[in-house]
Amino acid sequence: MGKKVFVISGEYSGNIHASNVVRELKNLTSDIEIEGIGGDELEAQGVKLFEHIKNLSSVGISFDILFKHIKLGKSLIKYLKDEFKPDLVLLIDYGGFNLGIAKYLKKYGMKVFYYIPPQVWASRKYRIKRIKKYVDKVLCIFPFEPDLYSSYGIENHYCGHPLISQLPAAVDRVEFFNNHGFDTNKKLVSVFPGSREFELKNLMSVFKESADILKRRHPDLQLCISKAPNLSDEVFNRYLGNTDFQVIRGENQALLSASDALILASGTVALEACLYKTPMIIAYRGPKLFYWIYLLVRCIKRVSLPNIIADKSIVPEIIEDDVKPEIIADEIEKLLYDENARNDMIEDLDSVKNMLSTKNSAQEVAKEIIKN
Repeated sequence: MGKKVFVISGEYSGNIHASNVVRELKNLTSDIEIEGIGGDELEAQGVKLFEHIKNLSSVGISFDILFKHIKLGKSLIKYLKDEFKPDLVLLIDYGGFNLGIAKYLKKYGMKVFYYIPPQVWASRKYRIKRIKKYVDKVLCIFPFEPDLYSSYGIENHYCGHPLISQLPAAVDRVEFFNNHGFDTNKKLVSVFPGSREFELKNLMSVFKESADILKRRHPDLQLCISKAPNLSDEVFNRYLGNTDFQVIRGENQALLSASDALILASGTVALEACLYKTPMIIAYRGPKLFYWIYLLVRCIKRVSLPNIIADKSIVPEIIEDDVKPEIIADEIEKLLYDENARNDMIEDLDSVKNMLSTKNSAQEVAKEIIKN
């Protein structure tokens, strides 16, 4: 009888990683049964969904989503314990729910692997004790994580970052510009205001003002705004408002690679931009309460992945009260027109890329699942 695996992802990005792992598992063996919590991409790989992630999404913290998670957790544990009885449960990202469920998975003797674990090195380091207690093996994606987990006696395997093998090649700039009506003789600055509604609420207006300032200072400059594929038109347009800037939907990677400079909310998009060696600034502002809590629980002072991986300040990080249109515009201006600053950043971004493994991350995860 083949291996039975249950996969738990809770957000759009985790669902993509989950679907890639499942594809690699099926490439390695046909004698495997996989069910899980995920989205359309995971279901497209032939996975029977216990719950679709569209039923779990929310903005901020609410009693409604808390109740949904508690109810889901109870029904999931009962199903896994009494019916599906997996040989292994693979947790992917989504730390709030997955760390909570790991306790009960372990209680009922299920083997638990965690791929893309909570970033305990960045904040809430106390969670590593829960990982040690409830997770059998951590599948790491950053080069500095194995030493950290090993120091706590936690079994781990370095799989490499999934972006290395999954990120599309840089687009042909001329072709991309022509397709979208841009002038190939003029510079392009692209704005990425985030993929969650609360990010749009806190960042869209200031990013637009920054773009307006840049346009006034440099009339030949071209600017556009990226719309994350998971955001509905209704939500995105609510915060976009009236603007002359072009909006490009669902072409994040192409836009990251073709732009001359980027204004980004923090997140994985910064690492994607780093791999394309596109100069950028990070600007992030959230609710004050959340920021104060973050200050209490953080373990490091850097927020963007390129800076964290390099352990030095490569990318300007403009945070909370410093998130002002003039400051953002000044930093972008420097990256566009100061050749030394621009070349220094490109060189540093390339060094970060070289620090990351060339492993196929999803394939590494699949191999670890098969052999355990």
